[in-house]
Amino acid sequence: MQTNLASWARDTDLGKEADAILRRCVHCGFCTATCPTYQVLGDELDSPRGRIYLIKQVLEGAEPTQSTQQHLDRCLTCRNCETTCPSGVQYGHLVDIGRKIVEERVPRSWADKTKRALLRKTMLSPLFAPAMRLGQAVRGMLPEALKRKVPERRAAGPLPQVAGHARQVLMLAGCVQPAMMPTIDAATIRVLDAVGIGARIAPGAGCCGAASFHLDAQEEALVQMRANVDAWWPLLQDGKVEAIVMNASGCGAMVKEYAHHLRHDPAYAQKAADIVALVKDVAEIVAPHAAQLRARLPAGTRAAFHPPCTLQHWQGLRPLSEQLLADLGFALQPFADKHLCCGSAGAYSVLNPEIALELRDRKLGAIAAGGPDVILSANIGCIGHLQSGTDTPVRHWIEVVDEQLRQPAGQRSA
Repeated sequence: MQTNLASWARDTDLGKEADAILRRCVHCGFCTATCPTYQVLGDELDSPRGRIYLIKQVLEGAEPTQSTQQHLDRCLTCRNCETTCPSGVQYGHLVDIGRKIVEERVPRSWADKTKRALLRKTMLSPLFAPAMRLGQAVRGMLPEALKRKVPERRAAGPLPQVAGHARQVLMLAGCVQPAMMPTIDAATIRVLDAVGIGARIAPGAGCCGAASFHLDAQEEALVQMRANVDAWWPLLQDGKVEAIVMNASGCGAMVKEYAHHLRHDPAYAQKAADIVALVKDVAEIVAPHAAQLRARLPAGTRAAFHPPCTLQHWQGLRPLSEQLLADLGFALQPFADKHLCCGSAGAYSVLNPEIALELRDRKLGAIAAGGPDVILSANIGCIGHLQSGTDTPVRHWIEVVDEQLRQPAGQRSA
């Protein structure tokens, strides 16, 4: 694609990055076939190719409008288009640039700005956990729309003493997962303990930055990224920690991009690159131990695995994850359109509920055809979003493995 960037963009770091990405696009349109919003809305401007044109026009001097902003907002940032693109267009980075520039030039309505700020601050607030516990206590009395956002609370269970393991890893504290679904972290610690790996959370590490980054606060997100680097760095220096393990693929996808987001920061660029090299999804850590665990697990649990976009399109870990689940004895049920987004996408389901619910229901309809006993996934957002539309249990796969490991041998069954 030929470009002619405006003078204000031509010599900036963002302008140069965007120009290099734009020039790789060959207008082929393959991306439209795998774009969830294009499939739902049928509008070219709600496809990757259409949004690329909009961003190109802005960088070449056209004045963005609220319509431009809306089309960029509607993108789920699933990056399915990147998996499809034959030219290697880094659409995800381009739409980040486009959103930042448009946000600076197009004022949002008071209501929209307030909603986004409240979402961001609520998820990061220390009051989120007690508020979630209160919501879970009165969940049965909540309006349906709010009830969908409040998962039933389950006890995390006892944690093992893991300091004695020779192999040690760090986990991310995160922001909403410990409050909404504490069983995921607890299950991760127990399953890793079962294969001789000690897992702990580094003091001072918090939200990965994704919530702020995708809710118009990119500078705030960079502060969160630096705080995590500062928390992890001293613990990595002695070589006793072999990896930073992610059990929420959305967080894993964001942390694996720290090197990109901090590349212009001389104090953090190299540290971020070193840290990214140690970031692993929990499936990557468990996979080499599948045979060891398999001997303790039942066979034939009928399950559908929904691979989050941040797992399959951002990190390319769908094949490994599916093979791991098969190796652990799950009878995975195939379903159509596994590559498509479920509509969760962080705060997207709150900001664009109609599109999100249509994508959710399409996904659940495809999954239901296989009749699974449980739906497995690897990201808290997808799990909560899918669970809000089905009576079939939706769980993180690590939780189910943990529960099966903790069952007495005589009670284990397919």
